[in-house]
Amino acid sequence: MEVSADKDRNSELAGLDTPPVVALEAWEAARERLLVKEKALTKARDALAAERRRMPWLRIDKDYAFDGPRGRVRLLDLFEGRRQLVVYRFFFEPGVDGWPDRGCIGCSKIADQVDHPAHLNARDTSLAFVSRAPQEAIERMKARMGWGYIPWYTLIDAFDADMGVDEWHGTNAFIRDGDTVFRTYFLNGRGDEQMGNHWNYLDITALGRQEQWEDSPKGYPQTEPYEWWPWRDTLETGSGS
Repeated sequence: MEVSADKDRNSELAGLDTPPVVALEAWEAARERLLVKEKALTKARDALAAERRRMPWLRIDKDYAFDGPRGRVRLLDLFEGRRQLVVYRFFFEPGVDGWPDRGCIGCSKIADQVDHPAHLNARDTSLAFVSRAPQEAIERMKARMGWGYIPWYTLIDAFDADMGVDEWHGTNAFIRDGDTVFRTYFLNGRGDEQMGNHWNYLDITALGRQEQWEDSPKGYPQTEPYEWWPWRDTLETGSGS
């Protein structure tokens, strides 16, 4: 049932071709129709993540280096002892609008979306940002923008170009077996829009969310879904295996 809703000429919505206003029963029916499509999308997204977990791996043979807050480190150090690593290439360097005080506006928006990494760490996964900017500029911007919980390193070699993004932005996922590192996934462009929350980061990793309902290869680590959800100050987030 459609309810009459002639908009007053002074309405803030005047001039917009808005949908009809309906009674509760019709509104709920419309929502249920959309919900069917939304659930199908969720299942399709889960299936895509399952396929992603079966992507082949690429062994990393170069010994990449970075400058960090405590000096020179290697790619292996960015794992912080954990099994998996997600690296976001943030476009912050000479030539960026606002340099040296600000980075790319799109990358900055993504940084604003990034959750505290404690829950990622509880899933044996580390997150790191890398940029061409020196550490002094990075630390200054992190402090001003409130991004202090994001580990952030300075690129000093061809790591970003070798990983598919020599400027702008992109997200790479890695896994390690001891001291051997493998690249497992990469996304950029609009693919980066979804990044920031724990679920989406884990969905691009080789091991996924590591929850029992997931369709993962045999032997992959899996627990009850809520095991890694508790308050972050109660989680074990130290070095992994």
